[in-house]
Amino acid sequence: MSISSSTNLRRSPISATLERRLDAVEHTRANNVSFEQTKEKIRKMLEKVELSVSAYDTSWVAMVPSPSSQSAPLFPQCLSWLLENQHEDGSWGLDHPSLKKDMLSSTLACILALKKWGTGERQISKGLQFIELHSASVTDETIEKPAGFEIIFPGMIEYARDLNLVVPLGSEVVDAMIQKRDLDLRSESFSKGREAYLAYVLEGTRKIQDWDLVGRYQRKNGSLFDSPATTAAAFTQFRNDGCLRYLSSLFQKFESAVPTIYPFDQYARLSVIDTLESLGIDRDFKNEIRRALDETYRCWLRGDEEIRLDLATCALAFRLLLAHGYDVSYDPLKPFAEESGFSNTLEGYLKNIVSVLELFKAAQSYPHESALKEQCLWTKQYLEMELSNWPITSARDQYLKREVEDALAFPHYASLERLDHRRKLLRGFCLENTRVMKTSYCFPNVCSSDILKLAVEDFNFCQSIHGEEMKRLDRWIVENRLQELKFARQKLAYCYFSGAATLFSPELSDARISWAKGGVLTTVIDDFFDVGASKEEMENLIHLVEKWDLNCVPEYCSEKVEIIFSVLRDTILETGEKAFTYQGRSVTNHIVKIWLDLLKSMFREAEWSSEKPTRSLEDYMENAYVSFALGPIVLPATYLIGPPLSEETVRSPEHNQLYKLMSTMGRLLNDIQGFKRESAQGKLNAVSLHMIHEQDNRSKEEIIEWIKGLAERKREELHKLVLEEKGSVVPRECKEAFLKMSKVLNLFYRKDDGFTSHDLMSVVKSVMYEPVTLQDESLT
Repeated sequence: MSISSSTNLRRSPISATLERRLDAVEHTRANNVSFEQTKEKIRKMLEKVELSVSAYDTSWVAMVPSPSSQSAPLFPQCLSWLLENQHEDGSWGLDHPSLKKDMLSSTLACILALKKWGTGERQISKGLQFIELHSASVTDETIEKPAGFEIIFPGMIEYARDLNLVVPLGSEVVDAMIQKRDLDLRSESFSKGREAYLAYVLEGTRKIQDWDLVGRYQRKNGSLFDSPATTAAAFTQFRNDGCLRYLSSLFQKFESAVPTIYPFDQYARLSVIDTLESLGIDRDFKNEIRRALDETYRCWLRGDEEIRLDLATCALAFRLLLAHGYDVSYDPLKPFAEESGFSNTLEGYLKNIVSVLELFKAAQSYPHESALKEQCLWTKQYLEMELSNWPITSARDQYLKREVEDALAFPHYASLERLDHRRKLLRGFCLENTRVMKTSYCFPNVCSSDILKLAVEDFNFCQSIHGEEMKRLDRWIVENRLQELKFARQKLAYCYFSGAATLFSPELSDARISWAKGGVLTTVIDDFFDVGASKEEMENLIHLVEKWDLNCVPEYCSEKVEIIFSVLRDTILETGEKAFTYQGRSVTNHIVKIWLDLLKSMFREAEWSSEKPTRSLEDYMENAYVSFALGPIVLPATYLIGPPLSEETVRSPEHNQLYKLMSTMGRLLNDIQGFKRESAQGKLNAVSLHMIHEQDNRSKEEIIEWIKGLAERKREELHKLVLEEKGSVVPRECKEAFLKMSKVLNLFYRKDDGFTSHDLMSVVKSVMYEPVTLQDESLT
C-alpha cells in the first residue's frame, strides 16, 4: 500500500491526528518534484530493466562470417559499432578501476574482430597501446577475473598469432598462460560442471570438434547459455541453424551491439523487486510488482528456460512468488538438495556465490520440505567455507561478502524487517549495478542512489510516526497509573518495538498501538499473577472481566485490581471501537474472551505452583500456550490490519492452529531460557516437567535439545500454514502477523548471539529513535 495514496489510506481508519499528519506528508510529497520523479524512475525499472551492451560479445558476433561469403561479416553493424565506440585510452568495455582484466579481454576481442576484417588500423593501434600499458594486470591476482579468463585470454592470443597480429605482452607471460591453459584442458578430471564450462568458453578453446558435446547445452531459443559470444563461436565452427536464429533475433531487439547475456529480463526485474522489499519501500510499488510477478508466474508455469536453467533466477523467482502467495512447486530446486547437484552445473564449476546465496535464501523461505532442508544445510556450510577464504579483489566482492555475512548471521526465522532495513541502509545496500560474467555488465536505467535516497526518506518518516506513537503510549501509562504498580516490569519499549519492527508502515498505526498496549498489559498481568496479587485479588479481577457489566459500578478488593481492570476495560473498548470501523461488526466480545482465557490460564498456573502434585506435561502445555500471553497481543491486532475477518474465520481450525503453533513455539523457547530462574521460583516449566517425567534417562542437556527441536518443528508448521493458499480462510495479511510474532520470539530468545538485555535495548533505540543518514560513498 502506498503511503502517498489517499484512497488506500482512507480504507484503513487511523487516528485523526495521524491521519492529518499523513495527509500533510502526502500533500508535501505530491508537490515534491524530486520525490515523484524518483518513484517514477523506479516504476520504469520494474516495467523494463535495461542491460548494458557488451563490447566483448559484440566483437565475437562481429567475427561471424556470412554463410554466403567467408570474407564478409554476417553482422557488419557490429563492426561499425566497434569502430565508433572505442574509449579515449584505446580500450573497450565498462571502465571501472577493478575491471582491468575484463577491459583487457574486451579490448583484445575487439582488436581481433577489426583485424579479421581488415579495418580500423587506428583503433587497433590504440587498443594494442592500451594492452601494453596495462600488461601487468594480466597476471595480477588481486584483480578480479572474468569467468573463463584463463582459457579465453590465451586462446585469443593464439588467434591473434593466426592473424599475424603481435600482442604486446612479454613472451614469458604469454607462454606461461598458454602452458597453464593447455594443462587445464588436458586435465583428466571430469564432471558435468566442467563439461558445461568448456562449452561455455568455446570461443577461447576452439578445440571441441564434436557438436554433440556442445549441442546438449543449446536452448530452445537456439543459444548456448544465452551467451552471444559462445553462440557466435559455435555458429562460426558448426554452422548450426539454431545458433544463427538466436544471433539474428538479437538484432530485432538491439541495433548494432549486443549484451553479454540475453534474455535476462526476469532476473534483472526480480532483483529490483527484491531490493525494494529488502529496504522496506515495496509498498509504494504494489501494482507494478504484482504485474511483474504475474508475468514471472506465467513464465514459471510454462517452464521457461530463462527461469528454469539459471539457478539464481530460479531460486529468486521461487522465493518471491512463494512470498506473494503464488502456487509454486519446489520441484525445479530439487536437483540442488545436495551439493553434488550444484557441482554438476556451470554455476557450480565457476563457484558462483550469488547462485549459492539465492539457493540458501530459497531454502530458508520453504524450510518444511526435507529436500530444501538439505539444501539449506549444504548451502550454509558452503557459504561459511567461502567466507573463511574470501578474496577481496573489488568493491563488489566486499559488497557480496557483507550480504553473505548478513544472510548467515540473521536467519530468516529470526529476522525483523525494520532491523534488516536499517542495517542495509547503513551499509549502503542496494542493487549491485555492475556484475561480471565472461565480461562485465550493468543496468543503465537502475539508479541505486535513487532507491537508497527514497528508502532513507521513508525509514526516517516512519520512524517519526513511531516516535509520536511512543509519546502517546508513555502518556497512556501515566494516565492509567500503571507506573504505580511497583511489582510490574516496565517493558513498553520492547512491546512497541516488536510491533514497530514488523508492522512498520504508517497506515498500520492502529494495529501497532493495539499490539503494544496488549504487550504492556500482558506483562503487568503476568507479574500480577506471579508476585503481585493474592488469590482474592486474582479471583476479583477474573470475576470483573467474566461479568463484563459496563452499567454497574465495579467492586474492587484492592487498588491494584482497580488500576488493572480499569485500563484493561478501556483498552478493550477502544480496540473494539476501532476494530468495528475495519470489520463492520462488533468484535468486542471476542476480545473480552481472549483476555478472559488468559486470566484463567494464569490463575490455573498460580494454583498449580502452590500444589504439591506435579502436573502432566500434556496438561501443562495445553494451558501454557495460552498463559504465554500472545493472544491479547496478536489476535486483536489482526482486526486492525485491514482485511475483513468474519466470525466463522476467527472460529476456524486454521485460525486456532495459527495461534496455537505461534504460542506453543514461544512457550517452549521461553521455558528453555527461563528454566533455571523459574525452577528456583518453584514455577512450572516444560524443561523441568520433562526431567520429572523422563523415562529414557536423558540428561538435562539432551532434553533441552529435544525441546529446541520441538520448537523448531512448531515454527516450521506455522510457516507452512502461513504460506498455504489452497483451502485457507484466513487472509494472508492476517496470517503474516502470526509469523511476524514468531520472528520476534526467535530473535528475543536466540542463545549466545550477544543479545543481552542491554544489547537488545540499544537495537530498540536505534530502530525507533536514530534516523538513518547515508555516507556520500553509499550514493555512488
